[in-house]
Amino acid sequence: MLIRRHPLLSFFALSYLLSWLAWSPFVLGGTGLGIVPIRVPEVWGSAQTLGVMPGSFVGPIGAAFLVTALSGGRPALRRWGARLIRLRVGWHWYAAVLVGVPVVYVLATLLLPGGWEALRPPTLGLLLAYVPMLLAQLATTGLAEEPGWRDFALPLLQRRFGPFAGTLVVGTLWGAWHLPLFFTGWAGWPDVTIRQFGEFMLAAIALSIVMTWLFNRTGESLPIVMLFHCSLNSVASLVWAPMFPTMDAGRDSLTALLIASMVLAVVCIVATRGRLGYRSGAATAAEAAQPESSVASNGVDPDLR
Repeated sequence: MLIRRHPLLSFFALSYLLSWLAWSPFVLGGTGLGIVPIRVPEVWGSAQTLGVMPGSFVGPIGAAFLVTALSGGRPALRRWGARLIRLRVGWHWYAAVLVGVPVVYVLATLLLPGGWEALRPPTLGLLLAYVPMLLAQLATTGLAEEPGWRDFALPLLQRRFGPFAGTLVVGTLWGAWHLPLFFTGWAGWPDVTIRQFGEFMLAAIALSIVMTWLFNRTGESLPIVMLFHCSLNSVASLVWAPMFPTMDAGRDSLTALLIASMVLAVVCIVATRGRLGYRSGAATAAEAAQPESSVASNGVDPDLR
């Protein structure tokens, strides 16, 4: 009954609780703070796979599944899951995400001091490795996170607070959800600064604005949002350092991401006057997942149904 009455609060609380508990060995052990005598085993030369992925999968997607199931049962789960296969959108959306993201990321890096001097063209091997990396990101990060943050939470937040304010909420909570990972090798611990976390938070909010626009303009297609998210991760993880070998892969790549995300966010806000492609009369699977009493109890105007 508590979850049915407060689906959003339940989702965010469970996402944090489940993920942070699953991340505790990675954060507290030898791969992080070193408080407990535990070390996450390495897979393919890195402890991040077994350290990060379990928490990612039991958190947002696990919380969204649980809250949706308890609120609306199988019909609600079918509606929630339908977004994951909403692939029938214009080809230009796929082109914009797959090509535009790397281009904008590189251009933003060129604005940094020494960016032009550091630039190296991508090798054929790097380009060939990009597609497997992108697919791996989709199967892990994209699938673990976006069915929760964008598929479940965003539609409800848009209806309660509007597209811009709702995006600020989900973007802030999405960014802060990563906080424990900044005390691990995932963020370069112990060489992590408060400035880096601040830039990451600002980038998360700005990127959420862009993803909200993509989500709304493509008829709530989750694959497009996942591709956008995972394209950014793939460029940062695989492409950026070889293309800018003399720059700091931790500090400078994050600053470039912040610049790119802020520019894109401003364009989306100005071009849509803050509406971010949102149509208040559109029905969503997330809203349909809640009983009428639950939707009303969360402050959603009945006229928006």
